[in-house]
Amino acid sequence: MKKISLFFLLISAFIFAQQSVLDQKINSIIKDKKATVGVSVLGFENGFKYSKNADKKLPMQSVFKFHIVAAVLDFVDKGKLSLDQKIALNKSNLLENTWSPLRDKYPNGGVEVPLSEILEMTVARSDNNGCDIMLNLLGGTQTVQKFMDSKGVKGFQIKYNEEAMHKDWNVQYENYSTMNSATDVLKKFYDGKLLSKKSTDYLMKVMLSTSTGLNKLIEQLPKNTPAARKTGASGKNDAGLTGAENEIAIITLPNGKHYAIAVFVSNSMETDAVNCKMISDISKTVWDYFNK
Repeated sequence: MKKISLFFLLISAFIFAQQSVLDQKINSIIKDKKATVGVSVLGFENGFKYSKNADKKLPMQSVFKFHIVAAVLDFVDKGKLSLDQKIALNKSNLLENTWSPLRDKYPNGGVEVPLSEILEMTVARSDNNGCDIMLNLLGGTQTVQKFMDSKGVKGFQIKYNEEAMHKDWNVQYENYSTMNSATDVLKKFYDGKLLSKKSTDYLMKVMLSTSTGLNKLIEQLPKNTPAARKTGASGKNDAGLTGAENEIAIITLPNGKHYAIAVFVSNSMETDAVNCKMISDISKTVWDYFNK
């Protein structure tokens, strides 16, 4: 028994030492930055955990589109919605002055497109109009909240849609997640505890095709590293403050194993380039840790 106890003590000491080295490296990246930086890392197969400010409730911005789309696919699983159903696009739901590749593709509206196209635009290209169209189909943000609550997702709140966030800078802080919540929900998703296998596989494929945020989590990773991602960003207000520069992802390692990572940069007075570089550098540091 003493030998077994000693073995586990040595293993625990080794893991703590490794986490300490990782923490030192991440501290050096965020040192002296005028920003709050939250980080959570969760190894899926080995249960490795790392956190930095990971219980702070930080604004999600478009990261919340992952949660919204998961709720939509739950409706699909339950037969309440269909990915093939046609959604009418018109001037009332293709708002101007917001990020919307969907509007750019159909500038005059007057068309019907399948729900799958709206969903894919919302995740892979972070379409704001697509996001609000899907929230309307669900009956509002409260449906997403109830779904996440039902799945045991803690440290998450959603109250406002994209249109509301564009009208009032401050409401973004009411749509928040902790970093630990973000990696937890990604693990639940990966494990098939959020959606059916069909919907899980479908959303994973869509997230793997994400084209936004190329200068964040994946920037310094080896080319073609599988990364199922969702990005978020607030831009700056008139005072030069960035409310949110965020990304969450499931990363597949060369050995076939996986980890979830969430990095949020909040209330930052740094430049956009510095904010994104912090996320990129943290991601590379974590990747190197898993690939020693």
